[in-house]
Amino acid sequence: MRSAGPSLRTRRGGSPVSTEFLALEGAVEASGADAGIAAHYGNPMVEQRSLVAGTAIVDLSNRGVLTVTGPDRLTWLDSMSSQSVRGMRPGDSAETLLLGQTGRIEHDIRILDDGVIAWLLVDGADAEPLRAWLDSMRFMLRVEVADRTADFATVGTLGARVPSAAESNGVVLAWRDPWPAVPRGGHQYAVPEEHPASAWTYSEVLVERSAMASVADELVSAGIVPAGVLALEALRIAAWRPSFTAEVDEKTIPHELDWLRSAVHLTKGCYRGQETVAKVHNLGHPPRRLVMLHLDGSDAVLPLEGGDVVLGDTVVGRITSVARHFELGPVALAVVKRSTDPDAVLSIPVGDTIVAAAQEVIVPPTAGAVADVPRIPRLR
Repeated sequence: MRSAGPSLRTRRGGSPVSTEFLALEGAVEASGADAGIAAHYGNPMVEQRSLVAGTAIVDLSNRGVLTVTGPDRLTWLDSMSSQSVRGMRPGDSAETLLLGQTGRIEHDIRILDDGVIAWLLVDGADAEPLRAWLDSMRFMLRVEVADRTADFATVGTLGARVPSAAESNGVVLAWRDPWPAVPRGGHQYAVPEEHPASAWTYSEVLVERSAMASVADELVSAGIVPAGVLALEALRIAAWRPSFTAEVDEKTIPHELDWLRSAVHLTKGCYRGQETVAKVHNLGHPPRRLVMLHLDGSDAVLPLEGGDVVLGDTVVGRITSVARHFELGPVALAVVKRSTDPDAVLSIPVGDTIVAAAQEVIVPPTAGAVADVPRIPRLR
């Protein structure tokens, strides 16, 4: 048996990670932004199947956790961000974006409210910048912002029960992803007969870091197995679900990733960047668009994230996420120029190898321009 006390270390960037899941049999540590948590436990394909079946959980203790307390917390967050959150009830989940003046995405926030505290779940590297920015925007409002990353770890699940899940004010701290259905005020650009998000039953559950050793020990008795972040990433890609760390760069606007689907309310009041959101949606087109790529796996070569996407001799985009899916094979998400022919087979250079990639349209080239503005005939 492990010690019941927490086992912590600091990942690159300063946020703590729990190490109990890395001590489990077969654990292989991830690298890059996911350093400090397990990439897999020996077989990512089996781990994907377990996640889908609701019998696995993923250690995401490298994620950040902020809290906002005070009676003005929801109206304050509502006034600054893209989603309508002022009416959240205890136990409700939502997703919202903080945008720059020109509509570029600066922060992605997963919100869970317990009636007293708004819990903000964010990617690990974004926790401190977001906390500092929120703290600078309090002015005279009755709100307090705190970083609780050192106290709470995040665990991902597609239906499995998480042992020792934390509670606050009588609410289990489980954020349920709104991605499977378009909330009121949102808009979907993707036009498939059945959106793959219908199978994305994803939640993020908070656990007190002091209880992570107990969670790791209780997995077998609870009929649950550990899965690595590679398995979760493959399922996220298949659900066309954008990630702040992976898909967003300094130019990204929500329309390019179909993020109006879950994180933007198109008829709420003003907020920073709202003018760009409305203008592109009603009158224009996003300059880039998200696609899913089905990769030729004959050479057993996976492209690297950030790699070029090429049409002919022209670079038309970049790979943002890549994985091997247990049913679909090698797949990727990429952001490409809007004008890229949706029917064209794209190429991805990987060293001396060229990997062919067939597109599956997520955001169509026609996305936007939904306002029915009558054309005024010219006077001769």
